Amino acid sequence: MLSLLFAVKRKPKTLEEKVLLIQQGNNKMRDDLIHAYKPFVAKVVSSICKRYISENDDEFSIGLIAFNEAIDKFSNEKGNSLLSFADILIRRKVIDYIRQQARGPQTVSVNFESEFLDEDRPSSSIEDEISIEDYRKKSEEQQRRDEIIQFQQVLLEFGLSFQDIVQQSPKHADARRNAIEVARTIIENEELKQQLLDKKRLPIKQLEKLVSLSRKTIERNRKYIIAISLIFMGDYIYLRDYLKGVLEE
Repeated sequence: MLSLLFAVKRKPKTLEEKVLLIQQGNNKMRDDLIHAYKPFVAKVVSSICKRYISENDDEFSIGLIAFNEAIDKFSNEKGNSLLSFADILIRRKVIDYIRQQARGPQTVSVNFESEFLDEDRPSSSIEDEISIEDYRKKSEEQQRRDEIIQFQQVLLEFGLSFQDIVQQSPKHADARRNAIEVARTIIENEELKQQLLDKKRLPIKQLEKLVSLSRKTIERNRKYIIAISLIFMGDYIYLRDYLKGVLEE
């Protein structure tokens, strides 16, 4: 520790030297270090949640708080790196958060310092995995509901409802695939796409010249084609999965 104290009088070179200065009160260096290691935090949190994590996600905030805590609690005398310690702390904090969201307010108390000393100890257990999977499913269900609500609002602008689309969806797989191809033709043609968005109705006359379906067939599936076109144009992850399933039928 004494040799390190002398070392930090010069410009710090290692991450651990910077941490020592931060622990001595260098808040500017703390802010710079946290900012520099945001990608590290996002990567660790994403590996736990098994999905892309942005800085807007609650899980990222939990991870960032844990990284800051790791800076305060880190001790170079334990012979490990800050990032190893931070990785453990972030994982435990995020897993505790997921457990709380999935199962209620109870959390698991963890002795982070003792865990840090035991490098062979796994950072998650079977119980952790179950909690994470349960949380992920609930999170996806909520995101799917939110996406449908958002889509319903867009449909209203076109005088349609989600129930209309469900009821008027073509009964046969081939008919659904044909309707999807018509919708794809619309979004790939800037003029047709703009007409749909501006006039809120299907440009049937122009479509007749571009697709092999009859006018009667296009009109019969008008609402479905409009809905599929809007899905293609919007950021609808789960509804797009539905389209993939239809095309694979």
